[in-house]
Amino acid sequence: MTSFRLGSGLAAWSVLVLASALGSQYVGGLHPCELCLWQRWPWAAAAVLGIAGSLVPQAARWLMALAVLTLLVGAGIAGYHVGVEQGLWAGTSACGGTATPTDIEALRRQLMAAPVVRCDTPALVVLGLSMAAWNGVVSLATAVVVGWFARRATAA
Repeated sequence: MTSFRLGSGLAAWSVLVLASALGSQYVGGLHPCELCLWQRWPWAAAAVLGIAGSLVPQAARWLMALAVLTLLVGAGIAGYHVGVEQGLWAGTSACGGTATPTDIEALRRQLMAAPVVRCDTPALVVLGLSMAAWNGVVSLATAVVVGWFARRATAA
């Protein structure tokens, strides 16, 4: 596989994953929690690294290695999120809207703002896995596939 095809494939796959997350949010009505939003950043970075790898074949192996690390970080974030969902540890302070308003006007603004989405309650479970868990599985699988092909990629 050429570095162009590998980079382009990674970019396309990453955009597809991000599009499915945005589609579930804006079309499906599943509002993301703070950790769900964090899980999107590694996919965006992987898309950029994939594009760069397809455009700069001389650096493609290094860029794909960086993409693999980025995807592993994404899997780590997903694992942390699953731990929060399972009650193994607490989420961030932004999970669950625990901020305390300082006055009545701040309380009103907080209540009228976007819905509070808790990180410890899965918005959707598919085949026994939460969306965070699926993101971890897909992140790990993509990291393995990209790493495997990057070791065998040729410049072109």
